[in-house]
Amino acid sequence: MFQLHKTCTSTKARLGTLTTDHGDIQTPIFMPVGTLGTVKGVSQDRLKNPIHAQIILGNTYHLYLRPGTSIIQHAGGLHGFMNWDRPILTDSGGYQIFSLSDIRTLDEEGAKFKSHLDGSSHLFTPENVVDIQRILGSDIMMLLDECPPYPSSYDYAKNSMELTHRWAKRGRKQFLETQSLYGHKQFQFGIVQGGTYPDLRTASAEFMAEQDFEGIAIGGLSVGEPIPLMYEMTDLNTDVLPSHKARYLMGVGTPANLLESVARGVDMFDCVMPTRNARNGTIFTRHGKVNLRNSKWKDHHEPLDRDFPSDLCQKYSMAYIHHLLKSNEIFGLTLASEHNLQFYLWLMNEVRNHIANDTFSNWYPGMVKILESKI
Repeated sequence: MFQLHKTCTSTKARLGTLTTDHGDIQTPIFMPVGTLGTVKGVSQDRLKNPIHAQIILGNTYHLYLRPGTSIIQHAGGLHGFMNWDRPILTDSGGYQIFSLSDIRTLDEEGAKFKSHLDGSSHLFTPENVVDIQRILGSDIMMLLDECPPYPSSYDYAKNSMELTHRWAKRGRKQFLETQSLYGHKQFQFGIVQGGTYPDLRTASAEFMAEQDFEGIAIGGLSVGEPIPLMYEMTDLNTDVLPSHKARYLMGVGTPANLLESVARGVDMFDCVMPTRNARNGTIFTRHGKVNLRNSKWKDHHEPLDRDFPSDLCQKYSMAYIHHLLKSNEIFGLTLASEHNLQFYLWLMNEVRNHIANDTFSNWYPGMVKILESKI
């Protein structure tokens, strides 16, 4: 599934290709989040061009609750339902269940939870989460795992990790004993846990590497821990994970986070940040980030970045975008969301070019400083 083409000589940055039946994915890659079968405010056509999304995410928890698996199965899977012919990765819903801490319980069988929609009771097990994702038909499916909160005690993190490991064995068995429903190959990724304890992180990475998943995710980070600690745990995990399999850092992050994590050997990322921040007025650019809701832009009749190819930059002034965002006009939210996603995918393309040209290690530290600056 994954072919490693090149590794940076002075960092752990990697250039690779993920091959699926719905297309190849050039890594490192950022995956826009389409939780409910749509990336908020952005059409599937626009995701292809000008955004150039190679793969998007769907969420098992949310799609299971609404519209439900039977409707998606009648459509021939999520690809047919949302009219998307490129790869899809589906999360297991473990993180969403983690977020429902007051209305869920975990035990050996699985995760019992109440729907946030109507309060109805449900059970996710390692087995039925595989079955649901068979119905969704994603190209890459994730295991059911427990994501411990930060901070967690050592004992809590250890017990949680061991539960995730037992669930992983059951989920892998179910995957290997079932078939894709729609004629295309599906792959399954394991998920490393262990909180922020180095010995647990190492043990979990070693365990997941032994299970022969097609790829491995680094989970349980970006849940409130300090950024340097997130980088430390990521570094620790990529030292242990096999080089011939894709590595996916779940739920990360800012543009600077992406560059720092690529340097630590990560291949895949997802986050709601580009679209969520866009709706709040924060726009990411090659010169830093800017909040276009700020009143200082209300009479600024120049483009944000006349050399960046997004519609927001090419067709409209900062004053106009400011007006749309302050008025909560849907068009403004769409322009901002499309721009941020286009910027994230542009940034990943720049990363791949610099790794290919052996210039990544010299380029990325300065770029991180720019990305963290405010305009």
